[in-house]
Amino acid sequence: MLGDCLENVRKSAPLVHNITNYVTVNDVANVLLACGGSPIMSDEPEDVEEITSICGGLNINIGTLNKRSIEGMFLAGAKANELGHPVLLDPVGAGASSLRTNTALSIMEKIKLDVIRGNVSEIKTLAAGSGTTKGVDADAADAVTEENLDSMVEFVNKFAKETGAIIVVTGKIDLVSDGERCFIIRNGRAEMSKITGTGCQLSGMMTAYITANPTNKTEAAAAAVCAMGLAGEIGYERLQEGEGNSTYRNRMIDAVYHMDGDTLNKGAQYEVR
Repeated sequence: MLGDCLENVRKSAPLVHNITNYVTVNDVANVLLACGGSPIMSDEPEDVEEITSICGGLNINIGTLNKRSIEGMFLAGAKANELGHPVLLDPVGAGASSLRTNTALSIMEKIKLDVIRGNVSEIKTLAAGSGTTKGVDADAADAVTEENLDSMVEFVNKFAKETGAIIVVTGKIDLVSDGERCFIIRNGRAEMSKITGTGCQLSGMMTAYITANPTNKTEAAAAAVCAMGLAGEIGYERLQEGEGNSTYRNRMIDAVYHMDGDTLNKGAQYEVR
């Protein structure tokens, strides 16, 4: 059950090294604390190998790249691989610029990744080796819909087999594939897209989940997606008159904080193909 993956995070309190973007770094730290993990942030090349060594998992997010942080990503990734720690890549804005696209592709080539999590446009860019995206948001033309669901499941299954990583595509319908099976998840609210960083938060939380569940990483990744989407539903229901997206962000983190395995098992909306 997906709820067991959540409870394992709370029991083990995994320490996660995040090389993430400065737009959302505080929210990533807070959602990691809320889900039962522990965050540490460092992108300094002279620091990252030591930090990675004391952590259980590594979350690489390319949202605000610079030469120093790129060097740090490769050093931390190599150290995590050496130690057998799980590594997640969040290719924020891949396709928006050549630097982002090429950095993400180079990370995929040089670092063994356990999970690649992004919106559908970012994932399509990586699968094609090039492409364009609407900034850091998915292009509406790329959206996973009920009409194209079969072909999108086939696409993510194929890409997962090619990369050897769990592929997570998030949007209105979320897909989590390890190449053999695909979780199709329908939790969440459209209003979550009005908050900067829900995807970044999910990547941090997902790294904690796969770190705490080393023998069932696919279920752990799916559990994290369901938990974040369910938190979005709960947070929205608790909004009061006059409250907007700023309060909604806090309500979601609060929902993550209070969520237990039973709540997740009852609220998760998914099927497996």
